[in-house]
Amino acid sequence: MYDGPRLQPPSGPVVSPMSADPPHASNVKYRRVLLKLSGEALMGDQGSGLDPKIVARLAAEIETVHAMGVGIAIVIGGGNIFRGVAGASGGMDRATADYMGMLATIINSLALQSALERQGVPTRVQSAITMQAVCEPYIRRRAMRHMEKGRVVIFAAGTGNPFFSTDTAAALRASETECEAILKATKVDGVYSADPVRDRSAVRYDRLDYLEVLSRDLKVMDASAISLARENRIPILVFSIHNPGGFADVVTGRGLYTLISEERAS
Repeated sequence: MYDGPRLQPPSGPVVSPMSADPPHASNVKYRRVLLKLSGEALMGDQGSGLDPKIVARLAAEIETVHAMGVGIAIVIGGGNIFRGVAGASGGMDRATADYMGMLATIINSLALQSALERQGVPTRVQSAITMQAVCEPYIRRRAMRHMEKGRVVIFAAGTGNPFFSTDTAAALRASETECEAILKATKVDGVYSADPVRDRSAVRYDRLDYLEVLSRDLKVMDASAISLARENRIPILVFSIHNPGGFADVVTGRGLYTLISEERAS
């Protein structure tokens, strides 16, 4: 029988790395969020492809929020490389075009992962289409464990099924991983009644409920994504990714954004 010195349990409560409050944690309104980025956000002023400076700037914005102790999941579109809908409209088989679009999201996800890791942010890419040589397969429990350990998780390849947009994938993954909010990054600082670039009379909304978005046919996210967020009571915050510090401002409840949430009491 071993009679040597025995390890004593710690005198205080055990604190995990994620439970310790990092700087600015007290200002955080949402502790776990899903950031939805369009593929077009990665191309900057280029007509297509990736702009390394833009990708690096986005990574810096994400690193700032990560340092605040927020759990971050990300879904990126692939429109800067290939849009499935555009391919189908050109005569291509719709399912084939959508799968090609999914592959484009994997390219974008790997590019953002590389930029984040250069910022010192541990990141994992999980794909709905199995591609083990370059990323993990999507496994819900593993994704949640990654976030618990402070890793950013990028969900690639949409839902893995044709005929579903990356907006729907964002709402689905946010529901599955118990995110407190979906942050939709766009070119403008919220939801407008019309395109504010083309229509100067467009009205900006501070707050909407899900049914208002659907009934007014506001082009924020597709109807299936809005419905899924409504069913799971996940608020959607629409903000401009071009405003420096905009991501951090939204997470702390500041800055300009439109909140889409449950129906307001009459």
